[in-house]
Amino acid sequence: MKKPILLTFTMLALGQMEANAKTITAGGGHTLSICNDNTVKAWGRNHEGQLGNGGTTASNVPVSTTGLSAIIAVDAGHTHTLALKNDGTIWSWGDNISGHLGDGTTTDASTPVQVSSITNVVAIGAGNKHSVALKSDGTVWAWGNNAFGQLGNGLSASSYTPTQTSVISGITAIAVGADHTLALKNDGTVWSWGFNSFGQLGHGLTANVPAQVSGLTGIIAVAAGKNHSLAIKNDGTVWAWGANSDGQLGDGTTTDASAPVQVSTLTGITAVTGGYNHSLALKSDGTVWAWGANSSGQLGDGTFTTRTTPVQVSGLSGVAVVEAGEEYSLALKSAGTVWSWGFNSAGQLGNGTTTDSDVPAQTTGLCTVLVLDIDEPESLSAINVYPNPAKDYVIFEYSVPRNNKMLKLSISNMAGQEIHSISLNDSYKGRTSWIIGDNPPGVYLYKMYSGNTAIDVGRTVITK
Repeated sequence: MKKPILLTFTMLALGQMEANAKTITAGGGHTLSICNDNTVKAWGRNHEGQLGNGGTTASNVPVSTTGLSAIIAVDAGHTHTLALKNDGTIWSWGDNISGHLGDGTTTDASTPVQVSSITNVVAIGAGNKHSVALKSDGTVWAWGNNAFGQLGNGLSASSYTPTQTSVISGITAIAVGADHTLALKNDGTVWSWGFNSFGQLGHGLTANVPAQVSGLTGIIAVAAGKNHSLAIKNDGTVWAWGANSDGQLGDGTTTDASAPVQVSTLTGITAVTGGYNHSLALKSDGTVWAWGANSSGQLGDGTFTTRTTPVQVSGLSGVAVVEAGEEYSLALKSAGTVWSWGFNSAGQLGNGTTTDSDVPAQTTGLCTVLVLDIDEPESLSAINVYPNPAKDYVIFEYSVPRNNKMLKLSISNMAGQEIHSISLNDSYKGRTSWIIGDNPPGVYLYKMYSGNTAIDVGRTVITK
């Protein structure tokens, strides 16, 4: 559900290992990851076929999703899953009672099926029983259950194939909650539609078409929990609205909010994600902070105590991505390892057990680690990126071990599409720039390559 947008503008040094898990997603009890070969691993609950391996038996260790390749993004809903291929098509599997697999039927699928009649997709989001996609032209499309207007097309009837969300364009990111949707526009405003009983739309309206969230500008990322919403401003602060019974808004209270409130004590935040009744944030120093419900240890602070303001997750550093699911949490380290904590009744932590954990534990058997042949480990590559966030241009100052050859800097959007590359020849130390031009605001991934091997990776934020 959520989606978490992957957002960090610190350089993520890979050390002596290439990242072996490219992204992670947590749903209503099942978890997925993309490996270096762009195949998908899944683990946890599987009663609706949401692992996509052709069966309906839960797994407490990662298993391969059947027949998928060239995957660049995944998102887990409550009991269904979406995957985005590098050709802009979407594939789905799991529960389909409301047509939220988008294949024109209401038949469950335990292996991936293609979503009908949609291409040129750059981002995906899965909710309770609806699904959302962002196309490269900035339009939003949705399908599945529409009882609360969560498709945003002005109607209340479900749709078994994608339908365009009304009166909205220029969108750069989406986030999907249980029954509501958020969209970030290229002017830094946030728009929302769908279920609003807890104020999660942030504008006090009952909306089956998009309406603007009150009082928010300068937003660079959005995320959605079950019935609450989150946003990061370009100053690194976090704002939240919606349900707050367990303190998931992080403002020190348990009072619901129908307009954004600031999350207490947090600055320098580069990513946020919302779970069922808890929230996570990633700081620019690679640490993870959590707040809200904690009955299963999903805050990862070594307790089961609910927190109405952020606390640091124990023992985690060097984190690149965070994800919150139903009473459990995930972190992807920059070295490519996945760590998880919280509820584990169906093995959704992927550590080979079904025992809850109140501190992070490593997921086992995920993907093969690639060890790089670097002769000078004490002098690994480094990239200094500035300004970051940026508006007009980005400067990359770099220094890499002298044995690296055929250096190239690649810049891609968060859908994995390369938009710019710079050949650095064999210059192991220097400076280069990227003129942003007409590229829209958002988060961009940069990778330094030596030949075909990535030796450094990071993200830069573009604002306009």
